[in-house]
Amino acid sequence: MLDDIWMHVDVQGELLESARDCEADVFLRTFGNSRAQLDDEYGAYEDSTVFLALADAGGDVVATVRLLMPGGHAGLKTLVDVGNPPWSADGTRSAAAVGLDPLWTCEVATLGVRRSSSANGTRLSLALYHGLFAIARVNRMASFVAILDERVRRLLGSAGILTRSLPGTRTAPYLGSPASTPVYAHITPLLENQRRQFPEAHRLVTLGIGLDGVAIPPSESFLLRPRVPLA
Repeated sequence: MLDDIWMHVDVQGELLESARDCEADVFLRTFGNSRAQLDDEYGAYEDSTVFLALADAGGDVVATVRLLMPGGHAGLKTLVDVGNPPWSADGTRSAAAVGLDPLWTCEVATLGVRRSSSANGTRLSLALYHGLFAIARVNRMASFVAILDERVRRLLGSAGILTRSLPGTRTAPYLGSPASTPVYAHITPLLENQRRQFPEAHRLVTLGIGLDGVAIPPSESFLLRPRVPLA
């Protein structure tokens, strides 16, 4: 099968703008979030923001992930937002209680696949997951956090990406989602459990074998420019 989708890491320029358009399109359709609302929500985190994108031959982004890497001046949005209602939890204490190291924890801020894409949505989602874990591996991330809509959380779980609720939080409405949960995962045990319990998903997501039609860049392409002095 010939490649018809290309993965791009830390996109810039026209690809970055297309990735933001893709994100806005998906979040408006799914949660009613406008582009202005997304800009307002994530504006404080721009210095730590990285977009991973899947684009077609015309350079249009059809699926994207917004990651927040450690080292940003505003921290990780998940740990900040759990301090607000309905959770009103101490994000720093919650993170410490489950062993999250702020230097080596990133955030999956948004993730979306365009419905209008002619490519298979499941294939694109699996490719995004692969890119996410490739970035984590190459940049030595130990853990990630996110506030996940429960439908998305179930989809991730079906691929062996199992997450736990952050202490002091519960499932509640969040940014247009009727049921979202602040979660975390430690990447090494997550992938080991995926290898044992979800071998086919491990092959696709972690090893990147069988992602037909998606051109994956070489491993060194996932190394991000430093955003924080490495310990």
